Amino acid sequence: MLGKRVEDLAKAVTDLLVRQKQVTVGMPPANEHTITAPLPEIDLRQLIHQAYGDDESTAMLTQELLVYLAMFIRTEPQLFLEMLRLRVGLIIQVMATELSRTLICTGEEASEHLLNLSPFEMKNLLHHILSGKEFAISSVGRGNFSVISCKSSRVSKKSQIGSLLGGDSEGTEDVEPDRQGQWLRRRRLDGALNRVPRNFYPHVWGVLEKCQGLAIEGRVLPQNLTQEMTPGELKFALAVETVLNSIPQPEYRQLIVEALMVLTLVTEYNIAASLGGIIAVEDLVHKANQIFLEDQMKVNGDATLCCAKPKDKREITSCGGLLCGGAAYICQHFYDSAPSGSYGTMTYVTRAVAALLDCLPREGEVDCSVS
Repeated sequence: MLGKRVEDLAKAVTDLLVRQKQVTVGMPPANEHTITAPLPEIDLRQLIHQAYGDDESTAMLTQELLVYLAMFIRTEPQLFLEMLRLRVGLIIQVMATELSRTLICTGEEASEHLLNLSPFEMKNLLHHILSGKEFAISSVGRGNFSVISCKSSRVSKKSQIGSLLGGDSEGTEDVEPDRQGQWLRRRRLDGALNRVPRNFYPHVWGVLEKCQGLAIEGRVLPQNLTQEMTPGELKFALAVETVLNSIPQPEYRQLIVEALMVLTLVTEYNIAASLGGIIAVEDLVHKANQIFLEDQMKVNGDATLCCAKPKDKREITSCGGLLCGGAAYICQHFYDSAPSGSYGTMTYVTRAVAALLDCLPREGEVDCSVS
């Protein structure tokens, strides 16, 4: 509101761009703007304010985070491995989500806490998000909070929650660390940071070679890209990234990435000479979710509390979403499953691929194990 500016904003963005990291500002899907080339300071500020409209606080926070991201990419480039595009809007969203999770408060309250963090704590929180380190929030009085790394902190999660609530934690029983939500959180973080597995884009190139295209969120990656670009070409990686970025939910994006990785296994092991026509990757994820829910009903798993019910008995919210709050109509318990193992997401995606792709052999033995 006062028109204050962050110093060296243009230099910070340039530092990110020269290291082959594209930058987006604003919130997907409607108001996200991509920065692919260095811009003058005044144009950058105008673009950021255009992306956030009347939200001056978030526009200012975006400028601050861009400076911190540039600092980190200069001093700790390993934090940005397998990340092509830095989506600042989603990073802000996931920072608020992490505060909401840690402080056990509403999203609106978490956003307020985020905007009230000191520059040091903001930078510290961003570093924890990028590195994937576990952290906790400690109250330092007068509504201020401090970000503490769980590894270096001698304060347990239990006692910190007790201090936040103003209660005395002494005399309470020790409890096992709560691992529920761990994989959902991991997928949200990786999705918001656009982090993908190593050699992901060359693997996708290999899948495209064996099918007519990959359909994601109504957009198609055509096979002819393999004739126009090489597997390791940055232009191809950006083409894949652009399609993936049409998915607004970070955790759903990561399941799509996992589904693509399963398809790469099919091509690597030469299970089929061709994968056929255009593959709808989203259908694979939804089929995997369906198989997961069927298994949950058989074993009376946690998902029976929300989605694992006969279709006529499934409940939805007044807004039409799932009772568990799962994005893109995928059960939250599926998002919170580990990728590997007998009940892992990639195992279910593998079963979905076997069920939906007509090109796979229907007889004989096929090794479908996911290690």
